[in-house]
Amino acid sequence: MPQPETGLSPVDADVVIMGGGMSGVAAALAARQAGSRVLLAERHGFLGGAATAGSVAQFVGWTTRSGRRVIRGIAEQIVDRLVSEQGAHGLDTFVMSTGHLMNRVQYDPEILRAVLDDLLTEAGVTVLFHATLSGVRMHGDRLAAVQIATQKGLLDLEARSFIDATGDMALLGRAGAGFLESGSAGPQPATMMFAMAPVDFTRLDRVTPDQRRDIVQRGLTSGDLPRAALHYSRVPESDVAWFNISRVTVDATDPFSMSAGEMEGRRQARRIARFLRASLPGCEAARLCQTAPQLGVRDTRRTAGDYVLTADDLRTGRVFEDTICCGAYPIDIHHPNGSGLTIEEFGEDHFYRIPYRSLLPGGLRNIAAAGRGISAEADAFAAVRVMPTAMAIGQAAGLAAGLAAALPGPNRGNFRSVDIAELQAGLRRQNAFLGN
Repeated sequence: MPQPETGLSPVDADVVIMGGGMSGVAAALAARQAGSRVLLAERHGFLGGAATAGSVAQFVGWTTRSGRRVIRGIAEQIVDRLVSEQGAHGLDTFVMSTGHLMNRVQYDPEILRAVLDDLLTEAGVTVLFHATLSGVRMHGDRLAAVQIATQKGLLDLEARSFIDATGDMALLGRAGAGFLESGSAGPQPATMMFAMAPVDFTRLDRVTPDQRRDIVQRGLTSGDLPRAALHYSRVPESDVAWFNISRVTVDATDPFSMSAGEMEGRRQARRIARFLRASLPGCEAARLCQTAPQLGVRDTRRTAGDYVLTADDLRTGRVFEDTICCGAYPIDIHHPNGSGLTIEEFGEDHFYRIPYRSLLPGGLRNIAAAGRGISAEADAFAAVRVMPTAMAIGQAAGLAAGLAAALPGPNRGNFRSVDIAELQAGLRRQNAFLGN
């Protein structure tokens, strides 16, 4: 049977990254800074992933509880540009719905989209939007090309090394990688972020913890709130608040489940907004003005890698010889059943390390995982899944991909042939924090 003509030629690069979320962006910038030719493919028409398509509107988990900054490097570069473009105010703290004090950067998702465009364009990264993964070409344990469906037909993205930064590990799934089991209760639920305006933040910010608890309890009793939270962030220089309250049980790898979940998220957003308008001081004049372009997905597939990061590794601050980044965000589990969540905090100046081996899927030579799909057991994943940590992981994966692509002969593209000392030295030159 003759093959259909595409009208498109294969695209050749040193590094191809699937997924333009915050981890994929950090990976692209790191690989480009190392001198690699980089192509970043994204299914949306914009970058940012959960930060923009999910409109999370805040980056949480930069420091230890005592304030030591453990997320630096490219993640910090992105925030610095956001601040210069008046899309963020920089690092601050807030009290979570659980009563825990947390550090964050609040940002404007719309400005973030433009900032990420600028950063990748200035760096010389080739970006391909509306890139739908349709298949792969494998040569044994090596990925030869990613096949992308476009309006003009199929396009082959060829490279020496590849990174899966899709969040759901879609590329690894197509390449035949193995995945770890979900937690005993199943994956954490998703959230449909929604915005309300105009909000009187002078009044809203003065709502006391006791008042919050009373409002939450009334909302749970009436069924207007699906979970015990009144969590929001403010778009800088505006009267817009993004609310993180909805709760949608969904299998993000199942298109029918996701389709139903998107609609359920929007239904919840409308109901919650009506309740907030009637019950939450400062929101009386506000209306639902936007829902996120897509559900914010916390939990899907995690790579079965060379090393499975455990919760005890995080609790003990285990030192790995192949550490490629650090984190300090607590173990934060949104329970699939009921309306609550559990947070396990660490010590005042405690941080944990993430090993390079957790980025390497078993049985595949020239692909690495980045972002929330790395090899980690469910409870450890609940800490490392947040976007600042994902950016730090992405930076390491990107630099490793560049180093792997430059290797000679049969080792070319092989992530396991990367010299760890060289990788760590390169990350330090990029101002990453590795724990020492």
